[in-house]
This record gives sequence, structure tokens and C-alpha cells, in this order.
Amino acid sequence: MTKENIVLIGMPGAGKSTVGVVLAKNMGYSFVDSDLLIQEQEGKLLHEIIEERGLEGFNEVENQVNAAINISRAVIATGGSVVYGVQAMEHLKQLGTVVYLSLPYEELEERLGDLNERGVSIREGQTLADLMQERTPLYERYADVTIDCEGRQIREIVQMIREAVRKIDGKEEK
Repeated sequence: MTKENIVLIGMPGAGKSTVGVVLAKNMGYSFVDSDLLIQEQEGKLLHEIIEERGLEGFNEVENQVNAAINISRAVIATGGSVVYGVQAMEHLKQLGTVVYLSLPYEELEERLGDLNERGVSIREGQTLADLMQERTPLYERYADVTIDCEGRQIREIVQMIREAVRKIDGKEEK
């Protein structure tokens, strides 16, 4: 069975939502941002959920919401911390091809504003570099495909994803 979804993972600021919308339009797929699903379910912004429930509580909600996604022919942009949820990642890997959008630290740092305001799941005293070092092995473990996004335009990244997914599916572009 061909996986009918594309699941984007990667650090906050890697471009999962931005690339995901363009990729979905390009492929005629729907687009789902799992961070928005979390906010909708909880009726709160991500940083408010983290403030109220702490990181572990937020990660539990994120795991539960992502493990419940049931859709086909969609591009799913996940939150950067989705890789902490084993059930969510096992479910997403069954649901679609998992694509890791990789960016170097310098480019991520440039793109990101206030990590707490953005709702990034980060422990007190932890830096962006620490977070990247902790998460990168998880992204690499779960990824079916890794796309190096350094210095690339959105349309180029979209094309790279389409080509990589096509190879995995064993299809030729029409």
C-alpha cells in the first residue's frame, strides 16, 4: 500500500508549515498543521498550554493529538517536539512518508524569535543549540527522507520533497 500522506518533521523555524502549504497546493492535497489541531482541541495557544501543564503535560497532549490524526492525501506539518511522542510517531509513520526538513543552527537561530512566545517545547535554561542537539537524532531516526533546506527557496524544497517521495513510492512523475 502506498502511503498517501506526507508528514513534515523538524526543528521550529525549519519551514514545516510554510513548505507544507505550498507542497499541499502543488500536489492537490489538503494541509494539516498539528499545532493548530492542538490549539483547537485545547482552546489555548501553545505557550499557554505549556505554561499551564508544563512541558510533560504539553508533550502528552501533542502525542495524543498527533496519534489521532486520521486523514489521507494530506501534507501534515507537525510541531518540532512531536518526535518525543512514540505513539504519535509510530502512527504518523504508518500514515505517510515522514520528511525531515533539516536546517543548520545558524539559519534556525536567524529565523526564530522568542522561543517561549512561539510555544516551543523547551526546558528552562535549555538553549536552541541544546534543543537541536537533543532532537536531531530523533528526527533522523523517524525520517524516511531528509531534505537539506539550507539556503534553498520554498519551491526548490517542494520539488525535492516531491522527487524523494516519488522515489520511495516507486512512481514516476506524470
